[in-house]
Amino acid sequence: MNLAASDGRYALEAFRFLFESLEVALHMTGKEDKEGPARHVTGGEVLTAMREHATRCFGPLAGQVWRSWGVHDSIDWGRIVFLLVDAGLLSRQDTDSIEDFRDSFDFDEVFVRAYEPPLPAMNDEPEEA
Repeated sequence: MNLAASDGRYALEAFRFLFESLEVALHMTGKEDKEGPARHVTGGEVLTAMREHATRCFGPLAGQVWRSWGVHDSIDWGRIVFLLVDAGLLSRQDTDSIEDFRDSFDFDEVFVRAYEPPLPAMNDEPEEA
């Protein structure tokens, strides 16, 4: 993606992760089968999906992974979104603002301190040795 290289602030992986997270946001909001403006997700919905997707992919290391991509705060995700909007790769509504992404959450709080590892499902029958 030339946009990532030409901008230079964020790794290509951040752009890929954003597009993956948009799909997660569409699924979480039940809009995956919608078209046009009905398919729109808000900045808050995107950030919620990103937190979920990052936790599943990277667990408590998610914040560190994001930082390695140049994403140090939730506003950085807004900057990436609006780079894509300006490049014509994403669309926006008049009510959308980069400010929707500002100070949304602290990476260490949501990924490290609040992390709860997934536990395996409990079987009704004990395993045989």
